[in-house]
Amino acid sequence: MARRSGTGTRISRSDLVDESLSAVLARPMRAALTALGTVLGIATLVVTIGIAATAGNRIVGRFDELTATAVSITPETTRASPDDPPLIGWDAPERITRLNGAVAAVALAESQPGQTPPVQANDIKDPSAVTARTLGVVAATVDLPATVHGRVVAGRFYDAGNVARRDRVAVLGEEAARLLGVTRLEDGPAVFIGGEPFTVVGVIGDLKREQALAASVIVPPTAAADRLGMRQVTRVVVDTRLGAAQLIARQAPTALAPGHTDGLRVLAPPNLERARGAVEDDVNGMFLVLGLLCLVVGAVGIANVTLVGVMQRIGEIGLRRALGASRRHIAAQFLVESAVLGLLGGVVGATAGMVTVVGVCVAKDWTPVLDLGLVFAAPLAGVAVGLLAGAYPAWRAARLEPLEALRAT
Repeated sequence: MARRSGTGTRISRSDLVDESLSAVLARPMRAALTALGTVLGIATLVVTIGIAATAGNRIVGRFDELTATAVSITPETTRASPDDPPLIGWDAPERITRLNGAVAAVALAESQPGQTPPVQANDIKDPSAVTARTLGVVAATVDLPATVHGRVVAGRFYDAGNVARRDRVAVLGEEAARLLGVTRLEDGPAVFIGGEPFTVVGVIGDLKREQALAASVIVPPTAAADRLGMRQVTRVVVDTRLGAAQLIARQAPTALAPGHTDGLRVLAPPNLERARGAVEDDVNGMFLVLGLLCLVVGAVGIANVTLVGVMQRIGEIGLRRALGASRRHIAAQFLVESAVLGLLGGVVGATAGMVTVVGVCVAKDWTPVLDLGLVFAAPLAGVAVGLLAGAYPAWRAARLEPLEALRAT
């Protein structure tokens, strides 16, 4: 209630809040519908940030560990003449595994497109049938199964003894074995690579990395150099411990080619924290606009209903002005009413947003990630929306003259 003092008319804060709450609660349905836009806007913002943080954490958590621990090194330049030493030697696995964080490594010499020798299961020339296949031919060191996380499904993988003796042996990928019709290894079947016979000693499958090897013929580097002319290492693949890939990527060129590191190209997995941030930014950018639109709708709704309330309460405003209430008191009352509606919308919206995030995470068996600072700031955002929305209606109410207001009733 307005009271007169020596300095003019004043109204206590408690009276102002009581009158504003009474005005809001007098029409609960209208108040609920008015606050609905703010509820939706705040809830959308909370859900957006919560789901974005949870999705970023989930995607990084499910980031393929095999991809996150793979480093590939390739020479960017070739030797100027056959007498020049190669940038990467066949001792690359020994050099790399000395580095802290490296688990295994394999040096590869891969046949180039257009230069791949034909592969046959026998040397019979049958014009009526396709006997030669265009399969990848790869020379690899003995650590290939461990590095690519593969499994020898039949026979065995060649060992250091086969390499030292320069044995003409081969290991087929599962798909290559199927295409060549090699189903049994007991009788020592052979395949002909460019006309050179190689005894098949094993079949490798279940490749978690370097899946292209499933359709390739893998041979020791010594036999590949002697019989197929594949002498130069074209790539080194490194299997690292989780989190060590970036370190290995920096150190590997120096370990492989001291003084010639500029001639090597290193491919390393992306930083996990950057991946998390990128996911959160993408999801936030997509949903933030929706949340802001909902807040704008909520603000328009509050402004519209408050303005209609001003028109409906012209008589009340005139009577209060006649009893001594100043323009400032009238404006303050309508601003407080709008702020109360915004506060209710913010509280309900933040609660609904948290429940939604937790519900989605429970349904998906995820670990929810919630920003408590955002949750506590949401009601304040609702108050700010309410104040902005109620500014014009409050100004309109304060501008009404007592006599005109009483005549309009």
